[in-house]
Amino acid sequence: MFILSMVAVGLLWLISVIHIYWAFGGRWGTEAVIPMKEGSQQAVFVPRKWGTLCVAILVLLASSIILIQGGWMTFFQASIFSKVGSIVCALVFLIRAIGDFKYVGFFKTIKHSKFAQNDSKWYSPLCLFLSLVYVLVLF
Repeated sequence: MFILSMVAVGLLWLISVIHIYWAFGGRWGTEAVIPMKEGSQQAVFVPRKWGTLCVAILVLLASSIILIQGGWMTFFQASIFSKVGSIVCALVFLIRAIGDFKYVGFFKTIKHSKFAQNDSKWYSPLCLFLSLVYVLVLF
């Protein structure tokens, strides 16, 4: 359990750092992380600086829920708040893994872009793994 939790926390920290990098103008990897509209190379949405920073902060907060609920953050005790947070995070990551049935998730229909390929190979399985870790730290 400890190893799974630390792997999840490490991955969440890495994801957060990458989002901070993008928020401050970094371009590395951006072509593979935004869904593209069908039949074109036009992005489904254009992320803004503040939105990207908010995602980075939320991902860091999500990692702290694993640490608190798992008992690895000794100065914070697991409570009803960390339990609810674990449930919310598990559901959010599960819903992300399932997807919107069009651009993201295991059941997407638009599969032509680099994002779609990465989503099937990396992003959706990662979300499913994270969802599982949040469920495991509840018990």
